[in-house]
Amino acid sequence: MDNENFQSPLSKGILAGLFAGIAATFFCLIFALIYRSVTGFHLFLIINFPAMIFICNLLLLTCGIIYFVFRKLFKLGNIIFILVFILLSVFCIWKTQSIQRSNIQELTIQFRQLLSGIIIILGVSAFFVIPFLFNNKTVEKHII
Repeated sequence: MDNENFQSPLSKGILAGLFAGIAATFFCLIFALIYRSVTGFHLFLIINFPAMIFICNLLLLTCGIIYFVFRKLFKLGNIIFILVFILLSVFCIWKTQSIQRSNIQELTIQFRQLLSGIIIILGVSAFFVIPFLFNNKTVEKHII
């Protein structure tokens, strides 16, 4: 009776996404603080801290639900999810390199680097952390 699990796969996906989102938000904020203090980049209009907090959590919650759907629809849903999100992360980083944020080239390069770092953190959280949290029995027992 002590080991009964009342969690559905959907709730595990949601909780894995939320937990990954909270962790990714923390790492994105730390990265942004360190990056901005080292480079002196302070254009806050697009990548500001409240937006980062909201978007990181919302994106990874959605990724947790998508992970559940992939596992439900495909026999190799775990592998397909990981491959899709690795490719999506690489695509987003590639497209980031074509953004023209400012007429000043240095600010554009700094913006691209900041956004690329955030995409890497979110991508790793999506394709590694969510499947890890979803499938790990120890995490499920003690955290989720």
